Amino acid sequence: MSPVMDSGTSSARRSRSGSPDPLASNAGTTLPYATRSALHLKGLVPSGVENFVVQEQRALEQLNLKSTSLEKYIFLSWLRSTNSHLFYRLVLHNLREIAPIIYTPTVGQACEEYSHIYPFLAPPNAVDGLYVPINEVENIEEIIQNYKESIKENDTPEITVITDGSRILGLGDLGMNGMGIPVGKLQLYVAAAGLNPDRCLPIVLDFGTNNRKFLDDPLYLGLRQHRPDDAEFYTCANRVISALHTAFPDMFIQFEDFSTDHAFGLLDQWRNNALCFNDDIQGTGCVILGGFISAVEQARIHPRDQRILFVGAGSAGVGVAKQLVDYFVIGHGIPEDQAKAMFWFVDSRGMITANRGDKLAAHKVYFARHDNTAQCTTLEETVEYVKPTALIGLSTIYKAFNENILCRMNQLNQQARPIIFPLSNPQSKAECTFEEAMRCTNNRVLFASGTAFPSYTIPETNQVCVPGQGNNMYVFPAIGLGAVLCKPSRITDTMIYAVAKALANSLSEEEKALGELYPRIERIRCVEAELAAAFIRQA
Repeated sequence: MSPVMDSGTSSARRSRSGSPDPLASNAGTTLPYATRSALHLKGLVPSGVENFVVQEQRALEQLNLKSTSLEKYIFLSWLRSTNSHLFYRLVLHNLREIAPIIYTPTVGQACEEYSHIYPFLAPPNAVDGLYVPINEVENIEEIIQNYKESIKENDTPEITVITDGSRILGLGDLGMNGMGIPVGKLQLYVAAAGLNPDRCLPIVLDFGTNNRKFLDDPLYLGLRQHRPDDAEFYTCANRVISALHTAFPDMFIQFEDFSTDHAFGLLDQWRNNALCFNDDIQGTGCVILGGFISAVEQARIHPRDQRILFVGAGSAGVGVAKQLVDYFVIGHGIPEDQAKAMFWFVDSRGMITANRGDKLAAHKVYFARHDNTAQCTTLEETVEYVKPTALIGLSTIYKAFNENILCRMNQLNQQARPIIFPLSNPQSKAECTFEEAMRCTNNRVLFASGTAFPSYTIPETNQVCVPGQGNNMYVFPAIGLGAVLCKPSRITDTMIYAVAKALANSLSEEEKALGELYPRIERIRCVEAELAAAFIRQA
């Protein structure tokens, strides 16, 4: 009998027998004989009793038999829904291999296919979060009550990740399919920071989609209508957030993958009124700041002499840059105006200047240049004009850092090591690869990416170099854990800065000696504890 047919209408918290006992569903084949008898499972399951090690070996064997990353994603999702203990043991013991499957880059493909694979991610009727259609916002209290009735009394959510699917990774508007992002993020909260999976709440605001592909897809499970205008969006989004805050006043809210203007707008409206955080703005800035601090220390150039060029001026890019400004101001005593003057931005129209002739979006104004002596319309022109020491990409433009750009960065930084951070993800949107950056800079690059790249072996020496990945999973679990434990009234910039500084300080002597910018992922639990402690001390 197939797993789908066997599960009937049981929820993710029910065992194969239909018993709601969580012990039975999470122990599986490790359940002792005496317990099986007590739960009336005798004769209903195979007689073998295993230990956790053997149980993990079987799961890992099945995972490795899957031929594609998407098949592995589906397998792991089903496992999480039916045996969460086994799932998280598997993740923790194989984090380097499994993290790219449950989150970037595979989660991007999973989101694109979400409506097609949704029935196979969990047993029917398993409750795994909230889907809030815009035409049901007026009934949000009823939706929240339905959720409360689906969980155990003591499982009140302490953390939520919420999206409207309008700007998923570098893939654009995926509508309701964006639910894969909150689900994936919360899995990392559990795996990295040890939060209780039963107290994590993923939410998607199904406010429609402007993506014709999904509107025309007969299998699309979201609302088949275009997105609302700004006024209706904020009215409905604020209605939902207010209801959530009323129902769960201590819950930490993480905004995720909203369109740029809405990301800034929601954060501005709520950051002083609720315990909330935007990972695209604050989290990305925090993790890149941590890696950047490590890079500056290794670059052999004084922090005051840094010239930093950003490619891409969305919410993530501006958020990262503002975090770096804080570093120069707080960490090196550079006045804010001087620190801000160390940054240049390029968007689709070229270098961002106050006199470029177009109306700049509000979030771009802060970094617009007023001292420019030229109008650069391409990245190549801007590199020649700025002569950057650091090149940071959040453009979602594949290969934006081409061979000419990378080689020129190497030429411009002969007395120092060039800092190159292609941060867009998934891989199909990355500005360059680790191998390309190494080859074009004579292996001198200080590198961090937003998505995972393989190690690079230097042909002349056979030295294996591990790329840094500026993955937000280094910081958002620690911020969430710190917020859950100490319950501050709000998340401040100084708390975020404290986490970034702690991340840079968490490198081991061995990692520093190898020129790495981030700690090894295998140490993630220990690192998150250090970062959460720094957050709590600052709070």
